[in-house]
Amino acid sequence: MSLTPGLKIRESTIVRRSRILPLRGEVDVNKGEKVNSDTIVARANAPGDFQFVNVAQIIGIEPRDIGRFLLKKEGDKVEKEEAIAEFKMLFGLLKTTCRSPSQGTISNISTNTGRIIIQEPPNPVLIKAYIPGEVTHVFPGEGAVIETAAAFAQGIFGIGGETQGEILVVSESPDEVLSEEQLGSECNKKVVVGGSLATVEALKKASDFGATGVIVGGIEDEDLIKFLGYDIGVAITGQENINTTIIMTEGFGKIKMAERMFNLLKRFEGHQACICGATQIRAGVIRPEIIIPREDIKLLELKKEPDSAVTGLEIGTHIRIIRKPYFGALAYVTRLPEELQLVDTGSMVRVLEAELEEGGKAIVPRSNVEIIG
Repeated sequence: MSLTPGLKIRESTIVRRSRILPLRGEVDVNKGEKVNSDTIVARANAPGDFQFVNVAQIIGIEPRDIGRFLLKKEGDKVEKEEAIAEFKMLFGLLKTTCRSPSQGTISNISTNTGRIIIQEPPNPVLIKAYIPGEVTHVFPGEGAVIETAAAFAQGIFGIGGETQGEILVVSESPDEVLSEEQLGSECNKKVVVGGSLATVEALKKASDFGATGVIVGGIEDEDLIKFLGYDIGVAITGQENINTTIIMTEGFGKIKMAERMFNLLKRFEGHQACICGATQIRAGVIRPEIIIPREDIKLLELKKEPDSAVTGLEIGTHIRIIRKPYFGALAYVTRLPEELQLVDTGSMVRVLEAELEEGGKAIVPRSNVEIIG
């Protein structure tokens, strides 16, 4: 049987997240410790950037003479705009001064080039837990694994990084358009849930009012570009410099949010959600995610299952079609013929027959669907 990766929607499951430093540092938590979303799990100091200053050129001297005019030596600390070299003329009546472009430490002085190198202070790297839960593994000098019982759902595409907020369902139905008129100060620090579409005006207003996230069925691609101010590349998203993380559950355009997704978010309205818009659609697929910690469920009550579990297609499987002419349609598998069939592209492929939620039947290649788990 063909195995098709798909979006997961779970009312209760175990969620585990590895929180690992990009370089070796210190781990601040212990195995078995309870943490909150904002708990610092691990920390490190990334080396500061280097600033190259052509002192000889700035004050008008030969490189070999730089040592006579420097006011600092290797290893000395300097402040931004502090004088680091000075050339005086006419008995001191005229002088040319070279100032440090940044705070840091002088790490090198070259009499060959007349340049000095200033290393800026280390940049602190703090890794937070992201999800509240229990520390189940600790990797000394690297990080830890956090585990929690939660409702969990994945989207199709997103932008923006990890954040948290209380779920606020604004749209009354999964096919309603989220407009700017529906949004106000109540959005502050909330994860706003819409229906089939969010306009660019709605996205901007949600951000202006301090919403930490917006979850919606779809967004027109040109509106997303207008919101960001630039086109989105093909690499991984999630590093955008925005205040509001955005998750599309169905795809680009106006697409009704899946009933199961909408009902899940509606059920947990008022609960805290941890969301991340990071998306990668090439090899090593990464989906935007919605994690709703559940204090009403104990970890031991849940059957432990790996997050990467993949479900196979079978009769009754709930799917979304991800290619035209049925792009975005939700359906249930009704038949899985074994024989290959000729499709419009001229290829012989394995297909499935499905009953569309909006009515009617469709025969589509199995590779053109994904399971809504």
